[in-house]
Amino acid sequence: MNIYLKLFGIFAKIGTFTIGGGYAMVPLIEDEIVNKKQWIAKEDFLDLLAISQSAPGVFAVNISIFVGYKLRGVRGSLVTTLGSVLPSFIIILAIALFFHNFQDNEVVERIFKGIRPAVVALIAAPTFSMAKSAKINKYTIWIPVVSALAIWLLGFSPIWIIILAGVGGFLWGKYRSRSEKS
Repeated sequence: MNIYLKLFGIFAKIGTFTIGGGYAMVPLIEDEIVNKKQWIAKEDFLDLLAISQSAPGVFAVNISIFVGYKLRGVRGSLVTTLGSVLPSFIIILAIALFFHNFQDNEVVERIFKGIRPAVVALIAAPTFSMAKSAKINKYTIWIPVVSALAIWLLGFSPIWIIILAGVGGFLWGKYRSRSEKS
């Protein structure tokens, strides 16, 4: 089978059956691309996640673009992006066309209330997996905790957190390289 069809099929399946946005897609993409197909190494996938989170735009689209580009360049990024976006677009279009027919339906309302906890779990799972892969330990756990609290309680912009983390990582790397030289 053509690699582009395989990529489209994988990302279309993920785009169709993932509820909860881009972060809920992460374990599914990782399972397919890193674990099953072994097209990308785990470390490279984590780098792609970091870039996807830092890039402007929708995370689900960003991760699709970067994975596709890593595998097959511009054509790969177009195919994976189309695969992940097209199913959602069609589903949202269908919902918009027929929403007035079931917007006050109690069964539909209960279904969505039941889905919410599953969505939280789908978002939490890659968070813990990424923390483990990023080698967060008892010495570095304060960084994500302080960052999350600064955003949540103090209203800091995530953009400033990313900039501060980047500058801090750069300075820490400079400090470590100087310490190793002397």
